[in-house]
Amino acid sequence: MHVKALPPDQTEHFHAVRFYESKTSLCRTVADFLSRGFDLGQPALVIGTPEHTDGVLEELRSRSVNVDELVTAGDVVLLDARKILATFMRDGLPDAERFGATITAAIDRLCRGRKDCTIRAYGEMVDVLWQDGLTSAAIRLEMLWNQLAMSRDFSLLCGYAIGSFYKDAGLREVCAQHSYVIPANAVL
Repeated sequence: MHVKALPPDQTEHFHAVRFYESKTSLCRTVADFLSRGFDLGQPALVIGTPEHTDGVLEELRSRSVNVDELVTAGDVVLLDARKILATFMRDGLPDAERFGATITAAIDRLCRGRKDCTIRAYGEMVDVLWQDGLTSAAIRLEMLWNQLAMSRDFSLLCGYAIGSFYKDAGLREVCAQHSYVIPANAVL
């Protein structure tokens, strides 16, 4: 598996994957990613499980990020991964049109008409699908994110529990959908 170097400011299209072993390591990585975006004036979209979203928010608060203020200002949108999946999954696969409408609406809500608006997004929907045994749906969803990047400006970090992979089965396929693989010790 080839790990590409991280771009210094991550303002170009960025679709990365982080395979995590623990909630703590995942939340730290996501908080690093989002914090760097806040420093650049980029709003954030978090589509995670409630447990991980709470962990990311806790990690951000420990870094003196005023998450409540960012949410109130509309610069952070928090969505439940399973609930969002339910809006666009059809017959075990993501429906491209419904996915596009759902995620585009969230991105537009964050940008609020600002020109040259790049958002930072953390997505856990693919991991939910993978853990549910819907590996083809997860790969299809990764492809839909890549297609959406042709019309919307965002940097996307995906998280996958490494324990969901058996002897590297599927790792290459997942990595092939991403521009970067984030090592455990990377600083975003």
